[in-house]
Parts: sequence; structure tokens; C-alpha cells
Amino acid sequence: MAAQPGKSDDPGSIGVILLAFLVDAFCGEPPSRWHPVVWMGRYLHAARRRLPPRFVAGMAAWWVGAALFAGLAWLIQVVVVAALLPLVAGLIVALLLKPLFAWRALREAVAAVLAAPTLDEKRRLLGWHLVSRDTSQLTPGEVNGAAIESLAENLNDSLVAPLFWFLVGGLPMAALYRFANTADAMWGYRTPELEWFGKWAARADDVLNFIPARLTALLLLGTAALCQLDVRMAWRVWRRDGCSTPSPNAGQPMSIAAGALGVNLTKRRLYSLGSEFPPPGDRDVARALRWVTLGAWTAALLAQVAQWAL
Repeated sequence: MAAQPGKSDDPGSIGVILLAFLVDAFCGEPPSRWHPVVWMGRYLHAARRRLPPRFVAGMAAWWVGAALFAGLAWLIQVVVVAALLPLVAGLIVALLLKPLFAWRALREAVAAVLAAPTLDEKRRLLGWHLVSRDTSQLTPGEVNGAAIESLAENLNDSLVAPLFWFLVGGLPMAALYRFANTADAMWGYRTPELEWFGKWAARADDVLNFIPARLTALLLLGTAALCQLDVRMAWRVWRRDGCSTPSPNAGQPMSIAAGALGVNLTKRRLYSLGSEFPPPGDRDVARALRWVTLGAWTAALLAQVAQWAL
């Protein structure tokens, strides 16, 4: 019997996570027509347009999509990949895992905001690539703060959480997580149309991110000293402000970032992390990029070691 892809007793699994990460780092995203997250987005958009804005409709649509994409991942992993030579199987798993996380896209989006020559261009890029809030009136400090927040929070959403769920349940669980996170990004808003329709998606994303978000916070805490950041203050702000955001998970890595960098990360009328610090400048965004890049590579290496050990 062929070994299960993604298990440490399968020779094809050697280096699967690290290989997927290297493909992401050097090649970026696949074309849209082949990208599973694009397919997820199309399904979610169609469901929102065609179904009534009710809780049961949103929950049912979420489960149908979750079963579809996780089931397809299971079919590929267990039925197709397991029938191939182990080395080929491992390569295919790595190539299929890569679109389920997006570290390079996140890093490039934040770097583009940092490099933008004018405040208006920074606001435009921030709103286009990183945040859903209205960016047209943000101050320079708020723009930089939102970039740092996105970098810290999405280190979890775009990398740590997909790798965590891949370790737990292979490609099916990684695909399920990516679908849940995409559904929350598209449906999880408190608008008349989505308040109830997207509630299940928002709560499912909270549950699936609960452990990874805290692992991401620990990862950032552990790598802060290597970047000469303030570990003690990061711990202090995390304990005080980690649960002060509307999301039970977003504030975990974001509060670490506020304390370690010594900056105030704030969203008007919602939260203020590290309120004793000044707003961040461009230099703080650059420091955050170097730090979180180290965190991303560390996460990939740790996940690879964990896969070998399982």
C-alpha cells in the first residue's frame, strides 16, 4: 500500500513544506486560472449573490464550499498522489500546498506601501492590497500602523495557520482553512447584507485561527531578540492588549508587534495597541518587514522539522 502523502514515513514528504515555501518565496503565486483561492473566491461571490442574507443560508453555503474544496484536496492527496512514486507524490503535495499560503504576496504588498513616494499612494496601495477599511483619510502614522498590523496578523493567516493545519490533516485541512479564511475575508462583515449571512464564516475562522494566532505571537516573541527588538515590552503589551481587538485572534500577533517595535497600532473607535507609544514611521515598517521575514522563514523551518518528527 502506498504511504500517505505528508507523513514522515513517506520519502516524498521529505522537505515538502520547505519546498513549498521556497516555491512561494522565489516564484510567487500561480496564474489566476489555476489558483484554488481564486476558485474559492468565485464560489463565495456566487453564493452571496444568489442566496438570501440569512444565517442558515450562509452556514449551508459555507459547509458546501468547505466539503467541496477539502474533498477535492482529499481526493488528490489520497487517491491520486498516493498512487504515484513517493518522490513524485511529495513534489505534487508541495506544489499543491503552495497556493494555500501566500507569504511572498504579503511581503511585497507591505514593501510596496513602504516604498510609495506619496501619502496618497501609500493610502491607495494599503486599501488595494492589505486592509478593508477606508484609507482615504488615514494619517501617515495610521497608514504605517495598518501596514504593520497587516504584516503581523497575516503572518498567521497567510502562512502559520495553513502550515499548522497541513501538519494536522494534510492538504484537506490546509484547504479547509484557506476556504474558511477566504470566506471570512469576503463574508465576515457587519453590513445589512452580511451581518447574518457571514456570521458562521466569521465564527469558523475565529475557531480555526485560535491556536495558530497564539503560535504566531510566540513565534514573533521568540524572534524579536534576534532583530534587537524589545522582547520584554512585547510580552507586556501582549498580556495587556492581546485581547482588546474585536477579533479574538488578530490582537495576538499585533500586540506583540506594538510592544516589540515600541509603536502605537490603532484603528479609530475600535482599539489602540501600545497606547503609550508614538505612531509608527517608515523606519518602523522597515524594521517590521525584516523581523516578520525572519519569522516567516523560522515558521517554515519549524513546520518542516515538525513534519519530519510526526
